[in-house]
Amino acid sequence: MATQKPYKAIMLIDDNEIDNLINQKIIEAANICDYIFTHTGGKSAIEFLRNIEKIAPITGNQGLPELIFLDIDMPLMDGFQFLDEFETLSSATKEYCKIVMLTSSINPQDMSKSKKYQYVKKYLNKPLSPESLKSLNV
Repeated sequence: MATQKPYKAIMLIDDNEIDNLINQKIIEAANICDYIFTHTGGKSAIEFLRNIEKIAPITGNQGLPELIFLDIDMPLMDGFQFLDEFETLSSATKEYCKIVMLTSSINPQDMSKSKKYQYVKKYLNKPLSPESLKSLNV
């Protein structure tokens, strides 16, 4: 019998496509989810979540990622602007999706600012590694 994976879906939001690809490969190798959604910007990721919310009455939370890895430094909409938009989503979505900041920023202000958002469960430095995935615990 196949073992249950801890997550149905994971979302990566990073404007660096190479980082997205590397992180996707690490997640795939860890075999912890069925689906990986990648977005190169916060705007498309928010639109994606809003679209899933529209069909949620029919599907339940099907299609929503349980885990979102979010970069901070992105053009158009950075990670914090994404978090501000995320706050406007339904409470069901906000409870379901756990956010992990995944960034190359070593700025202590970024870390403390991310802690002000209740849906941010962890702050990790890039790149994602099999070890950091195993020790996530969110």
